[in-house]
Amino acid sequence: MSEQSTMKTVSPDEQRRAVRERYSEISQQESNCCGSSSGCCTDDTSIDLTETTRKLGYNDEDRNTIEAGANLGFGCGNPTAIAGLEAGQTVLDLGSGAGFDCFLASQAVGEIGQVIGVDMTHEMVEKARVNARKNDATNTEFRLGEIEQLPVADGIVDVIISNCVINLSPAKAQVFSEAFRVLRPGGRLAISDVVLSASPPEVVRSDFDSIASCVGGAATIEALKTMLEEAGFVDVEVEPQDESREFIREWSDTYDVSEYVVSATIEAEKPVDD
Repeated sequence: MSEQSTMKTVSPDEQRRAVRERYSEISQQESNCCGSSSGCCTDDTSIDLTETTRKLGYNDEDRNTIEAGANLGFGCGNPTAIAGLEAGQTVLDLGSGAGFDCFLASQAVGEIGQVIGVDMTHEMVEKARVNARKNDATNTEFRLGEIEQLPVADGIVDVIISNCVINLSPAKAQVFSEAFRVLRPGGRLAISDVVLSASPPEVVRSDFDSIASCVGGAATIEALKTMLEEAGFVDVEVEPQDESREFIREWSDTYDVSEYVVSATIEAEKPVDD
């Protein structure tokens, strides 16, 4: 890609299209999709999925209790580890992919709980629905939709999880506004995502591959905190995970993206008296 083409401003529609095309293509592959050369999701079939999953913070029990096909190696962390899920809760996964985090959540909330996964690609939703049947996840459903306009009713969700997805949105403030809308008073946001630790070159920020692979669209910690607070959230905490640089530097063969982004846990609450 020439310097001239990468220096242009990427419109929201172009960003959404790049992300949708990337994950639609990935959904149709049988192999895992995470590893070197293309960010948080690629088609590198040489990657050790077990090791990748461990680096993201999942243990062997997490991996072994879910049937093959749901764990594509997506992400930059393990949101279910920080979510503190309890039996009977309703959980929403923003950008649910093939369903791996949803199925872990479904085990935590039990038969009396509910898990809803939302994804913008039709092919990925269909893949997740197949995986739900394979995992006998009768308390889990997958809906086609954008995280900026959630197909979820007001005030029905106890916990929102997400794994390296909100950075892909060109309208992050709207994502947090929607998250606030669907949460019950006292509900929680518990997500893993990448944040900017330094300003990347413009060629990285405006490159379609970089945006679609969880690098070019990342925001700063300060910006995320401001957006969350303006949406109405309280007790906002954004904690960088410095150890994540070990796997993030494998995301590109062109740049050392660990110089610009780091994984973080992002937590916040909807006030009870809202």
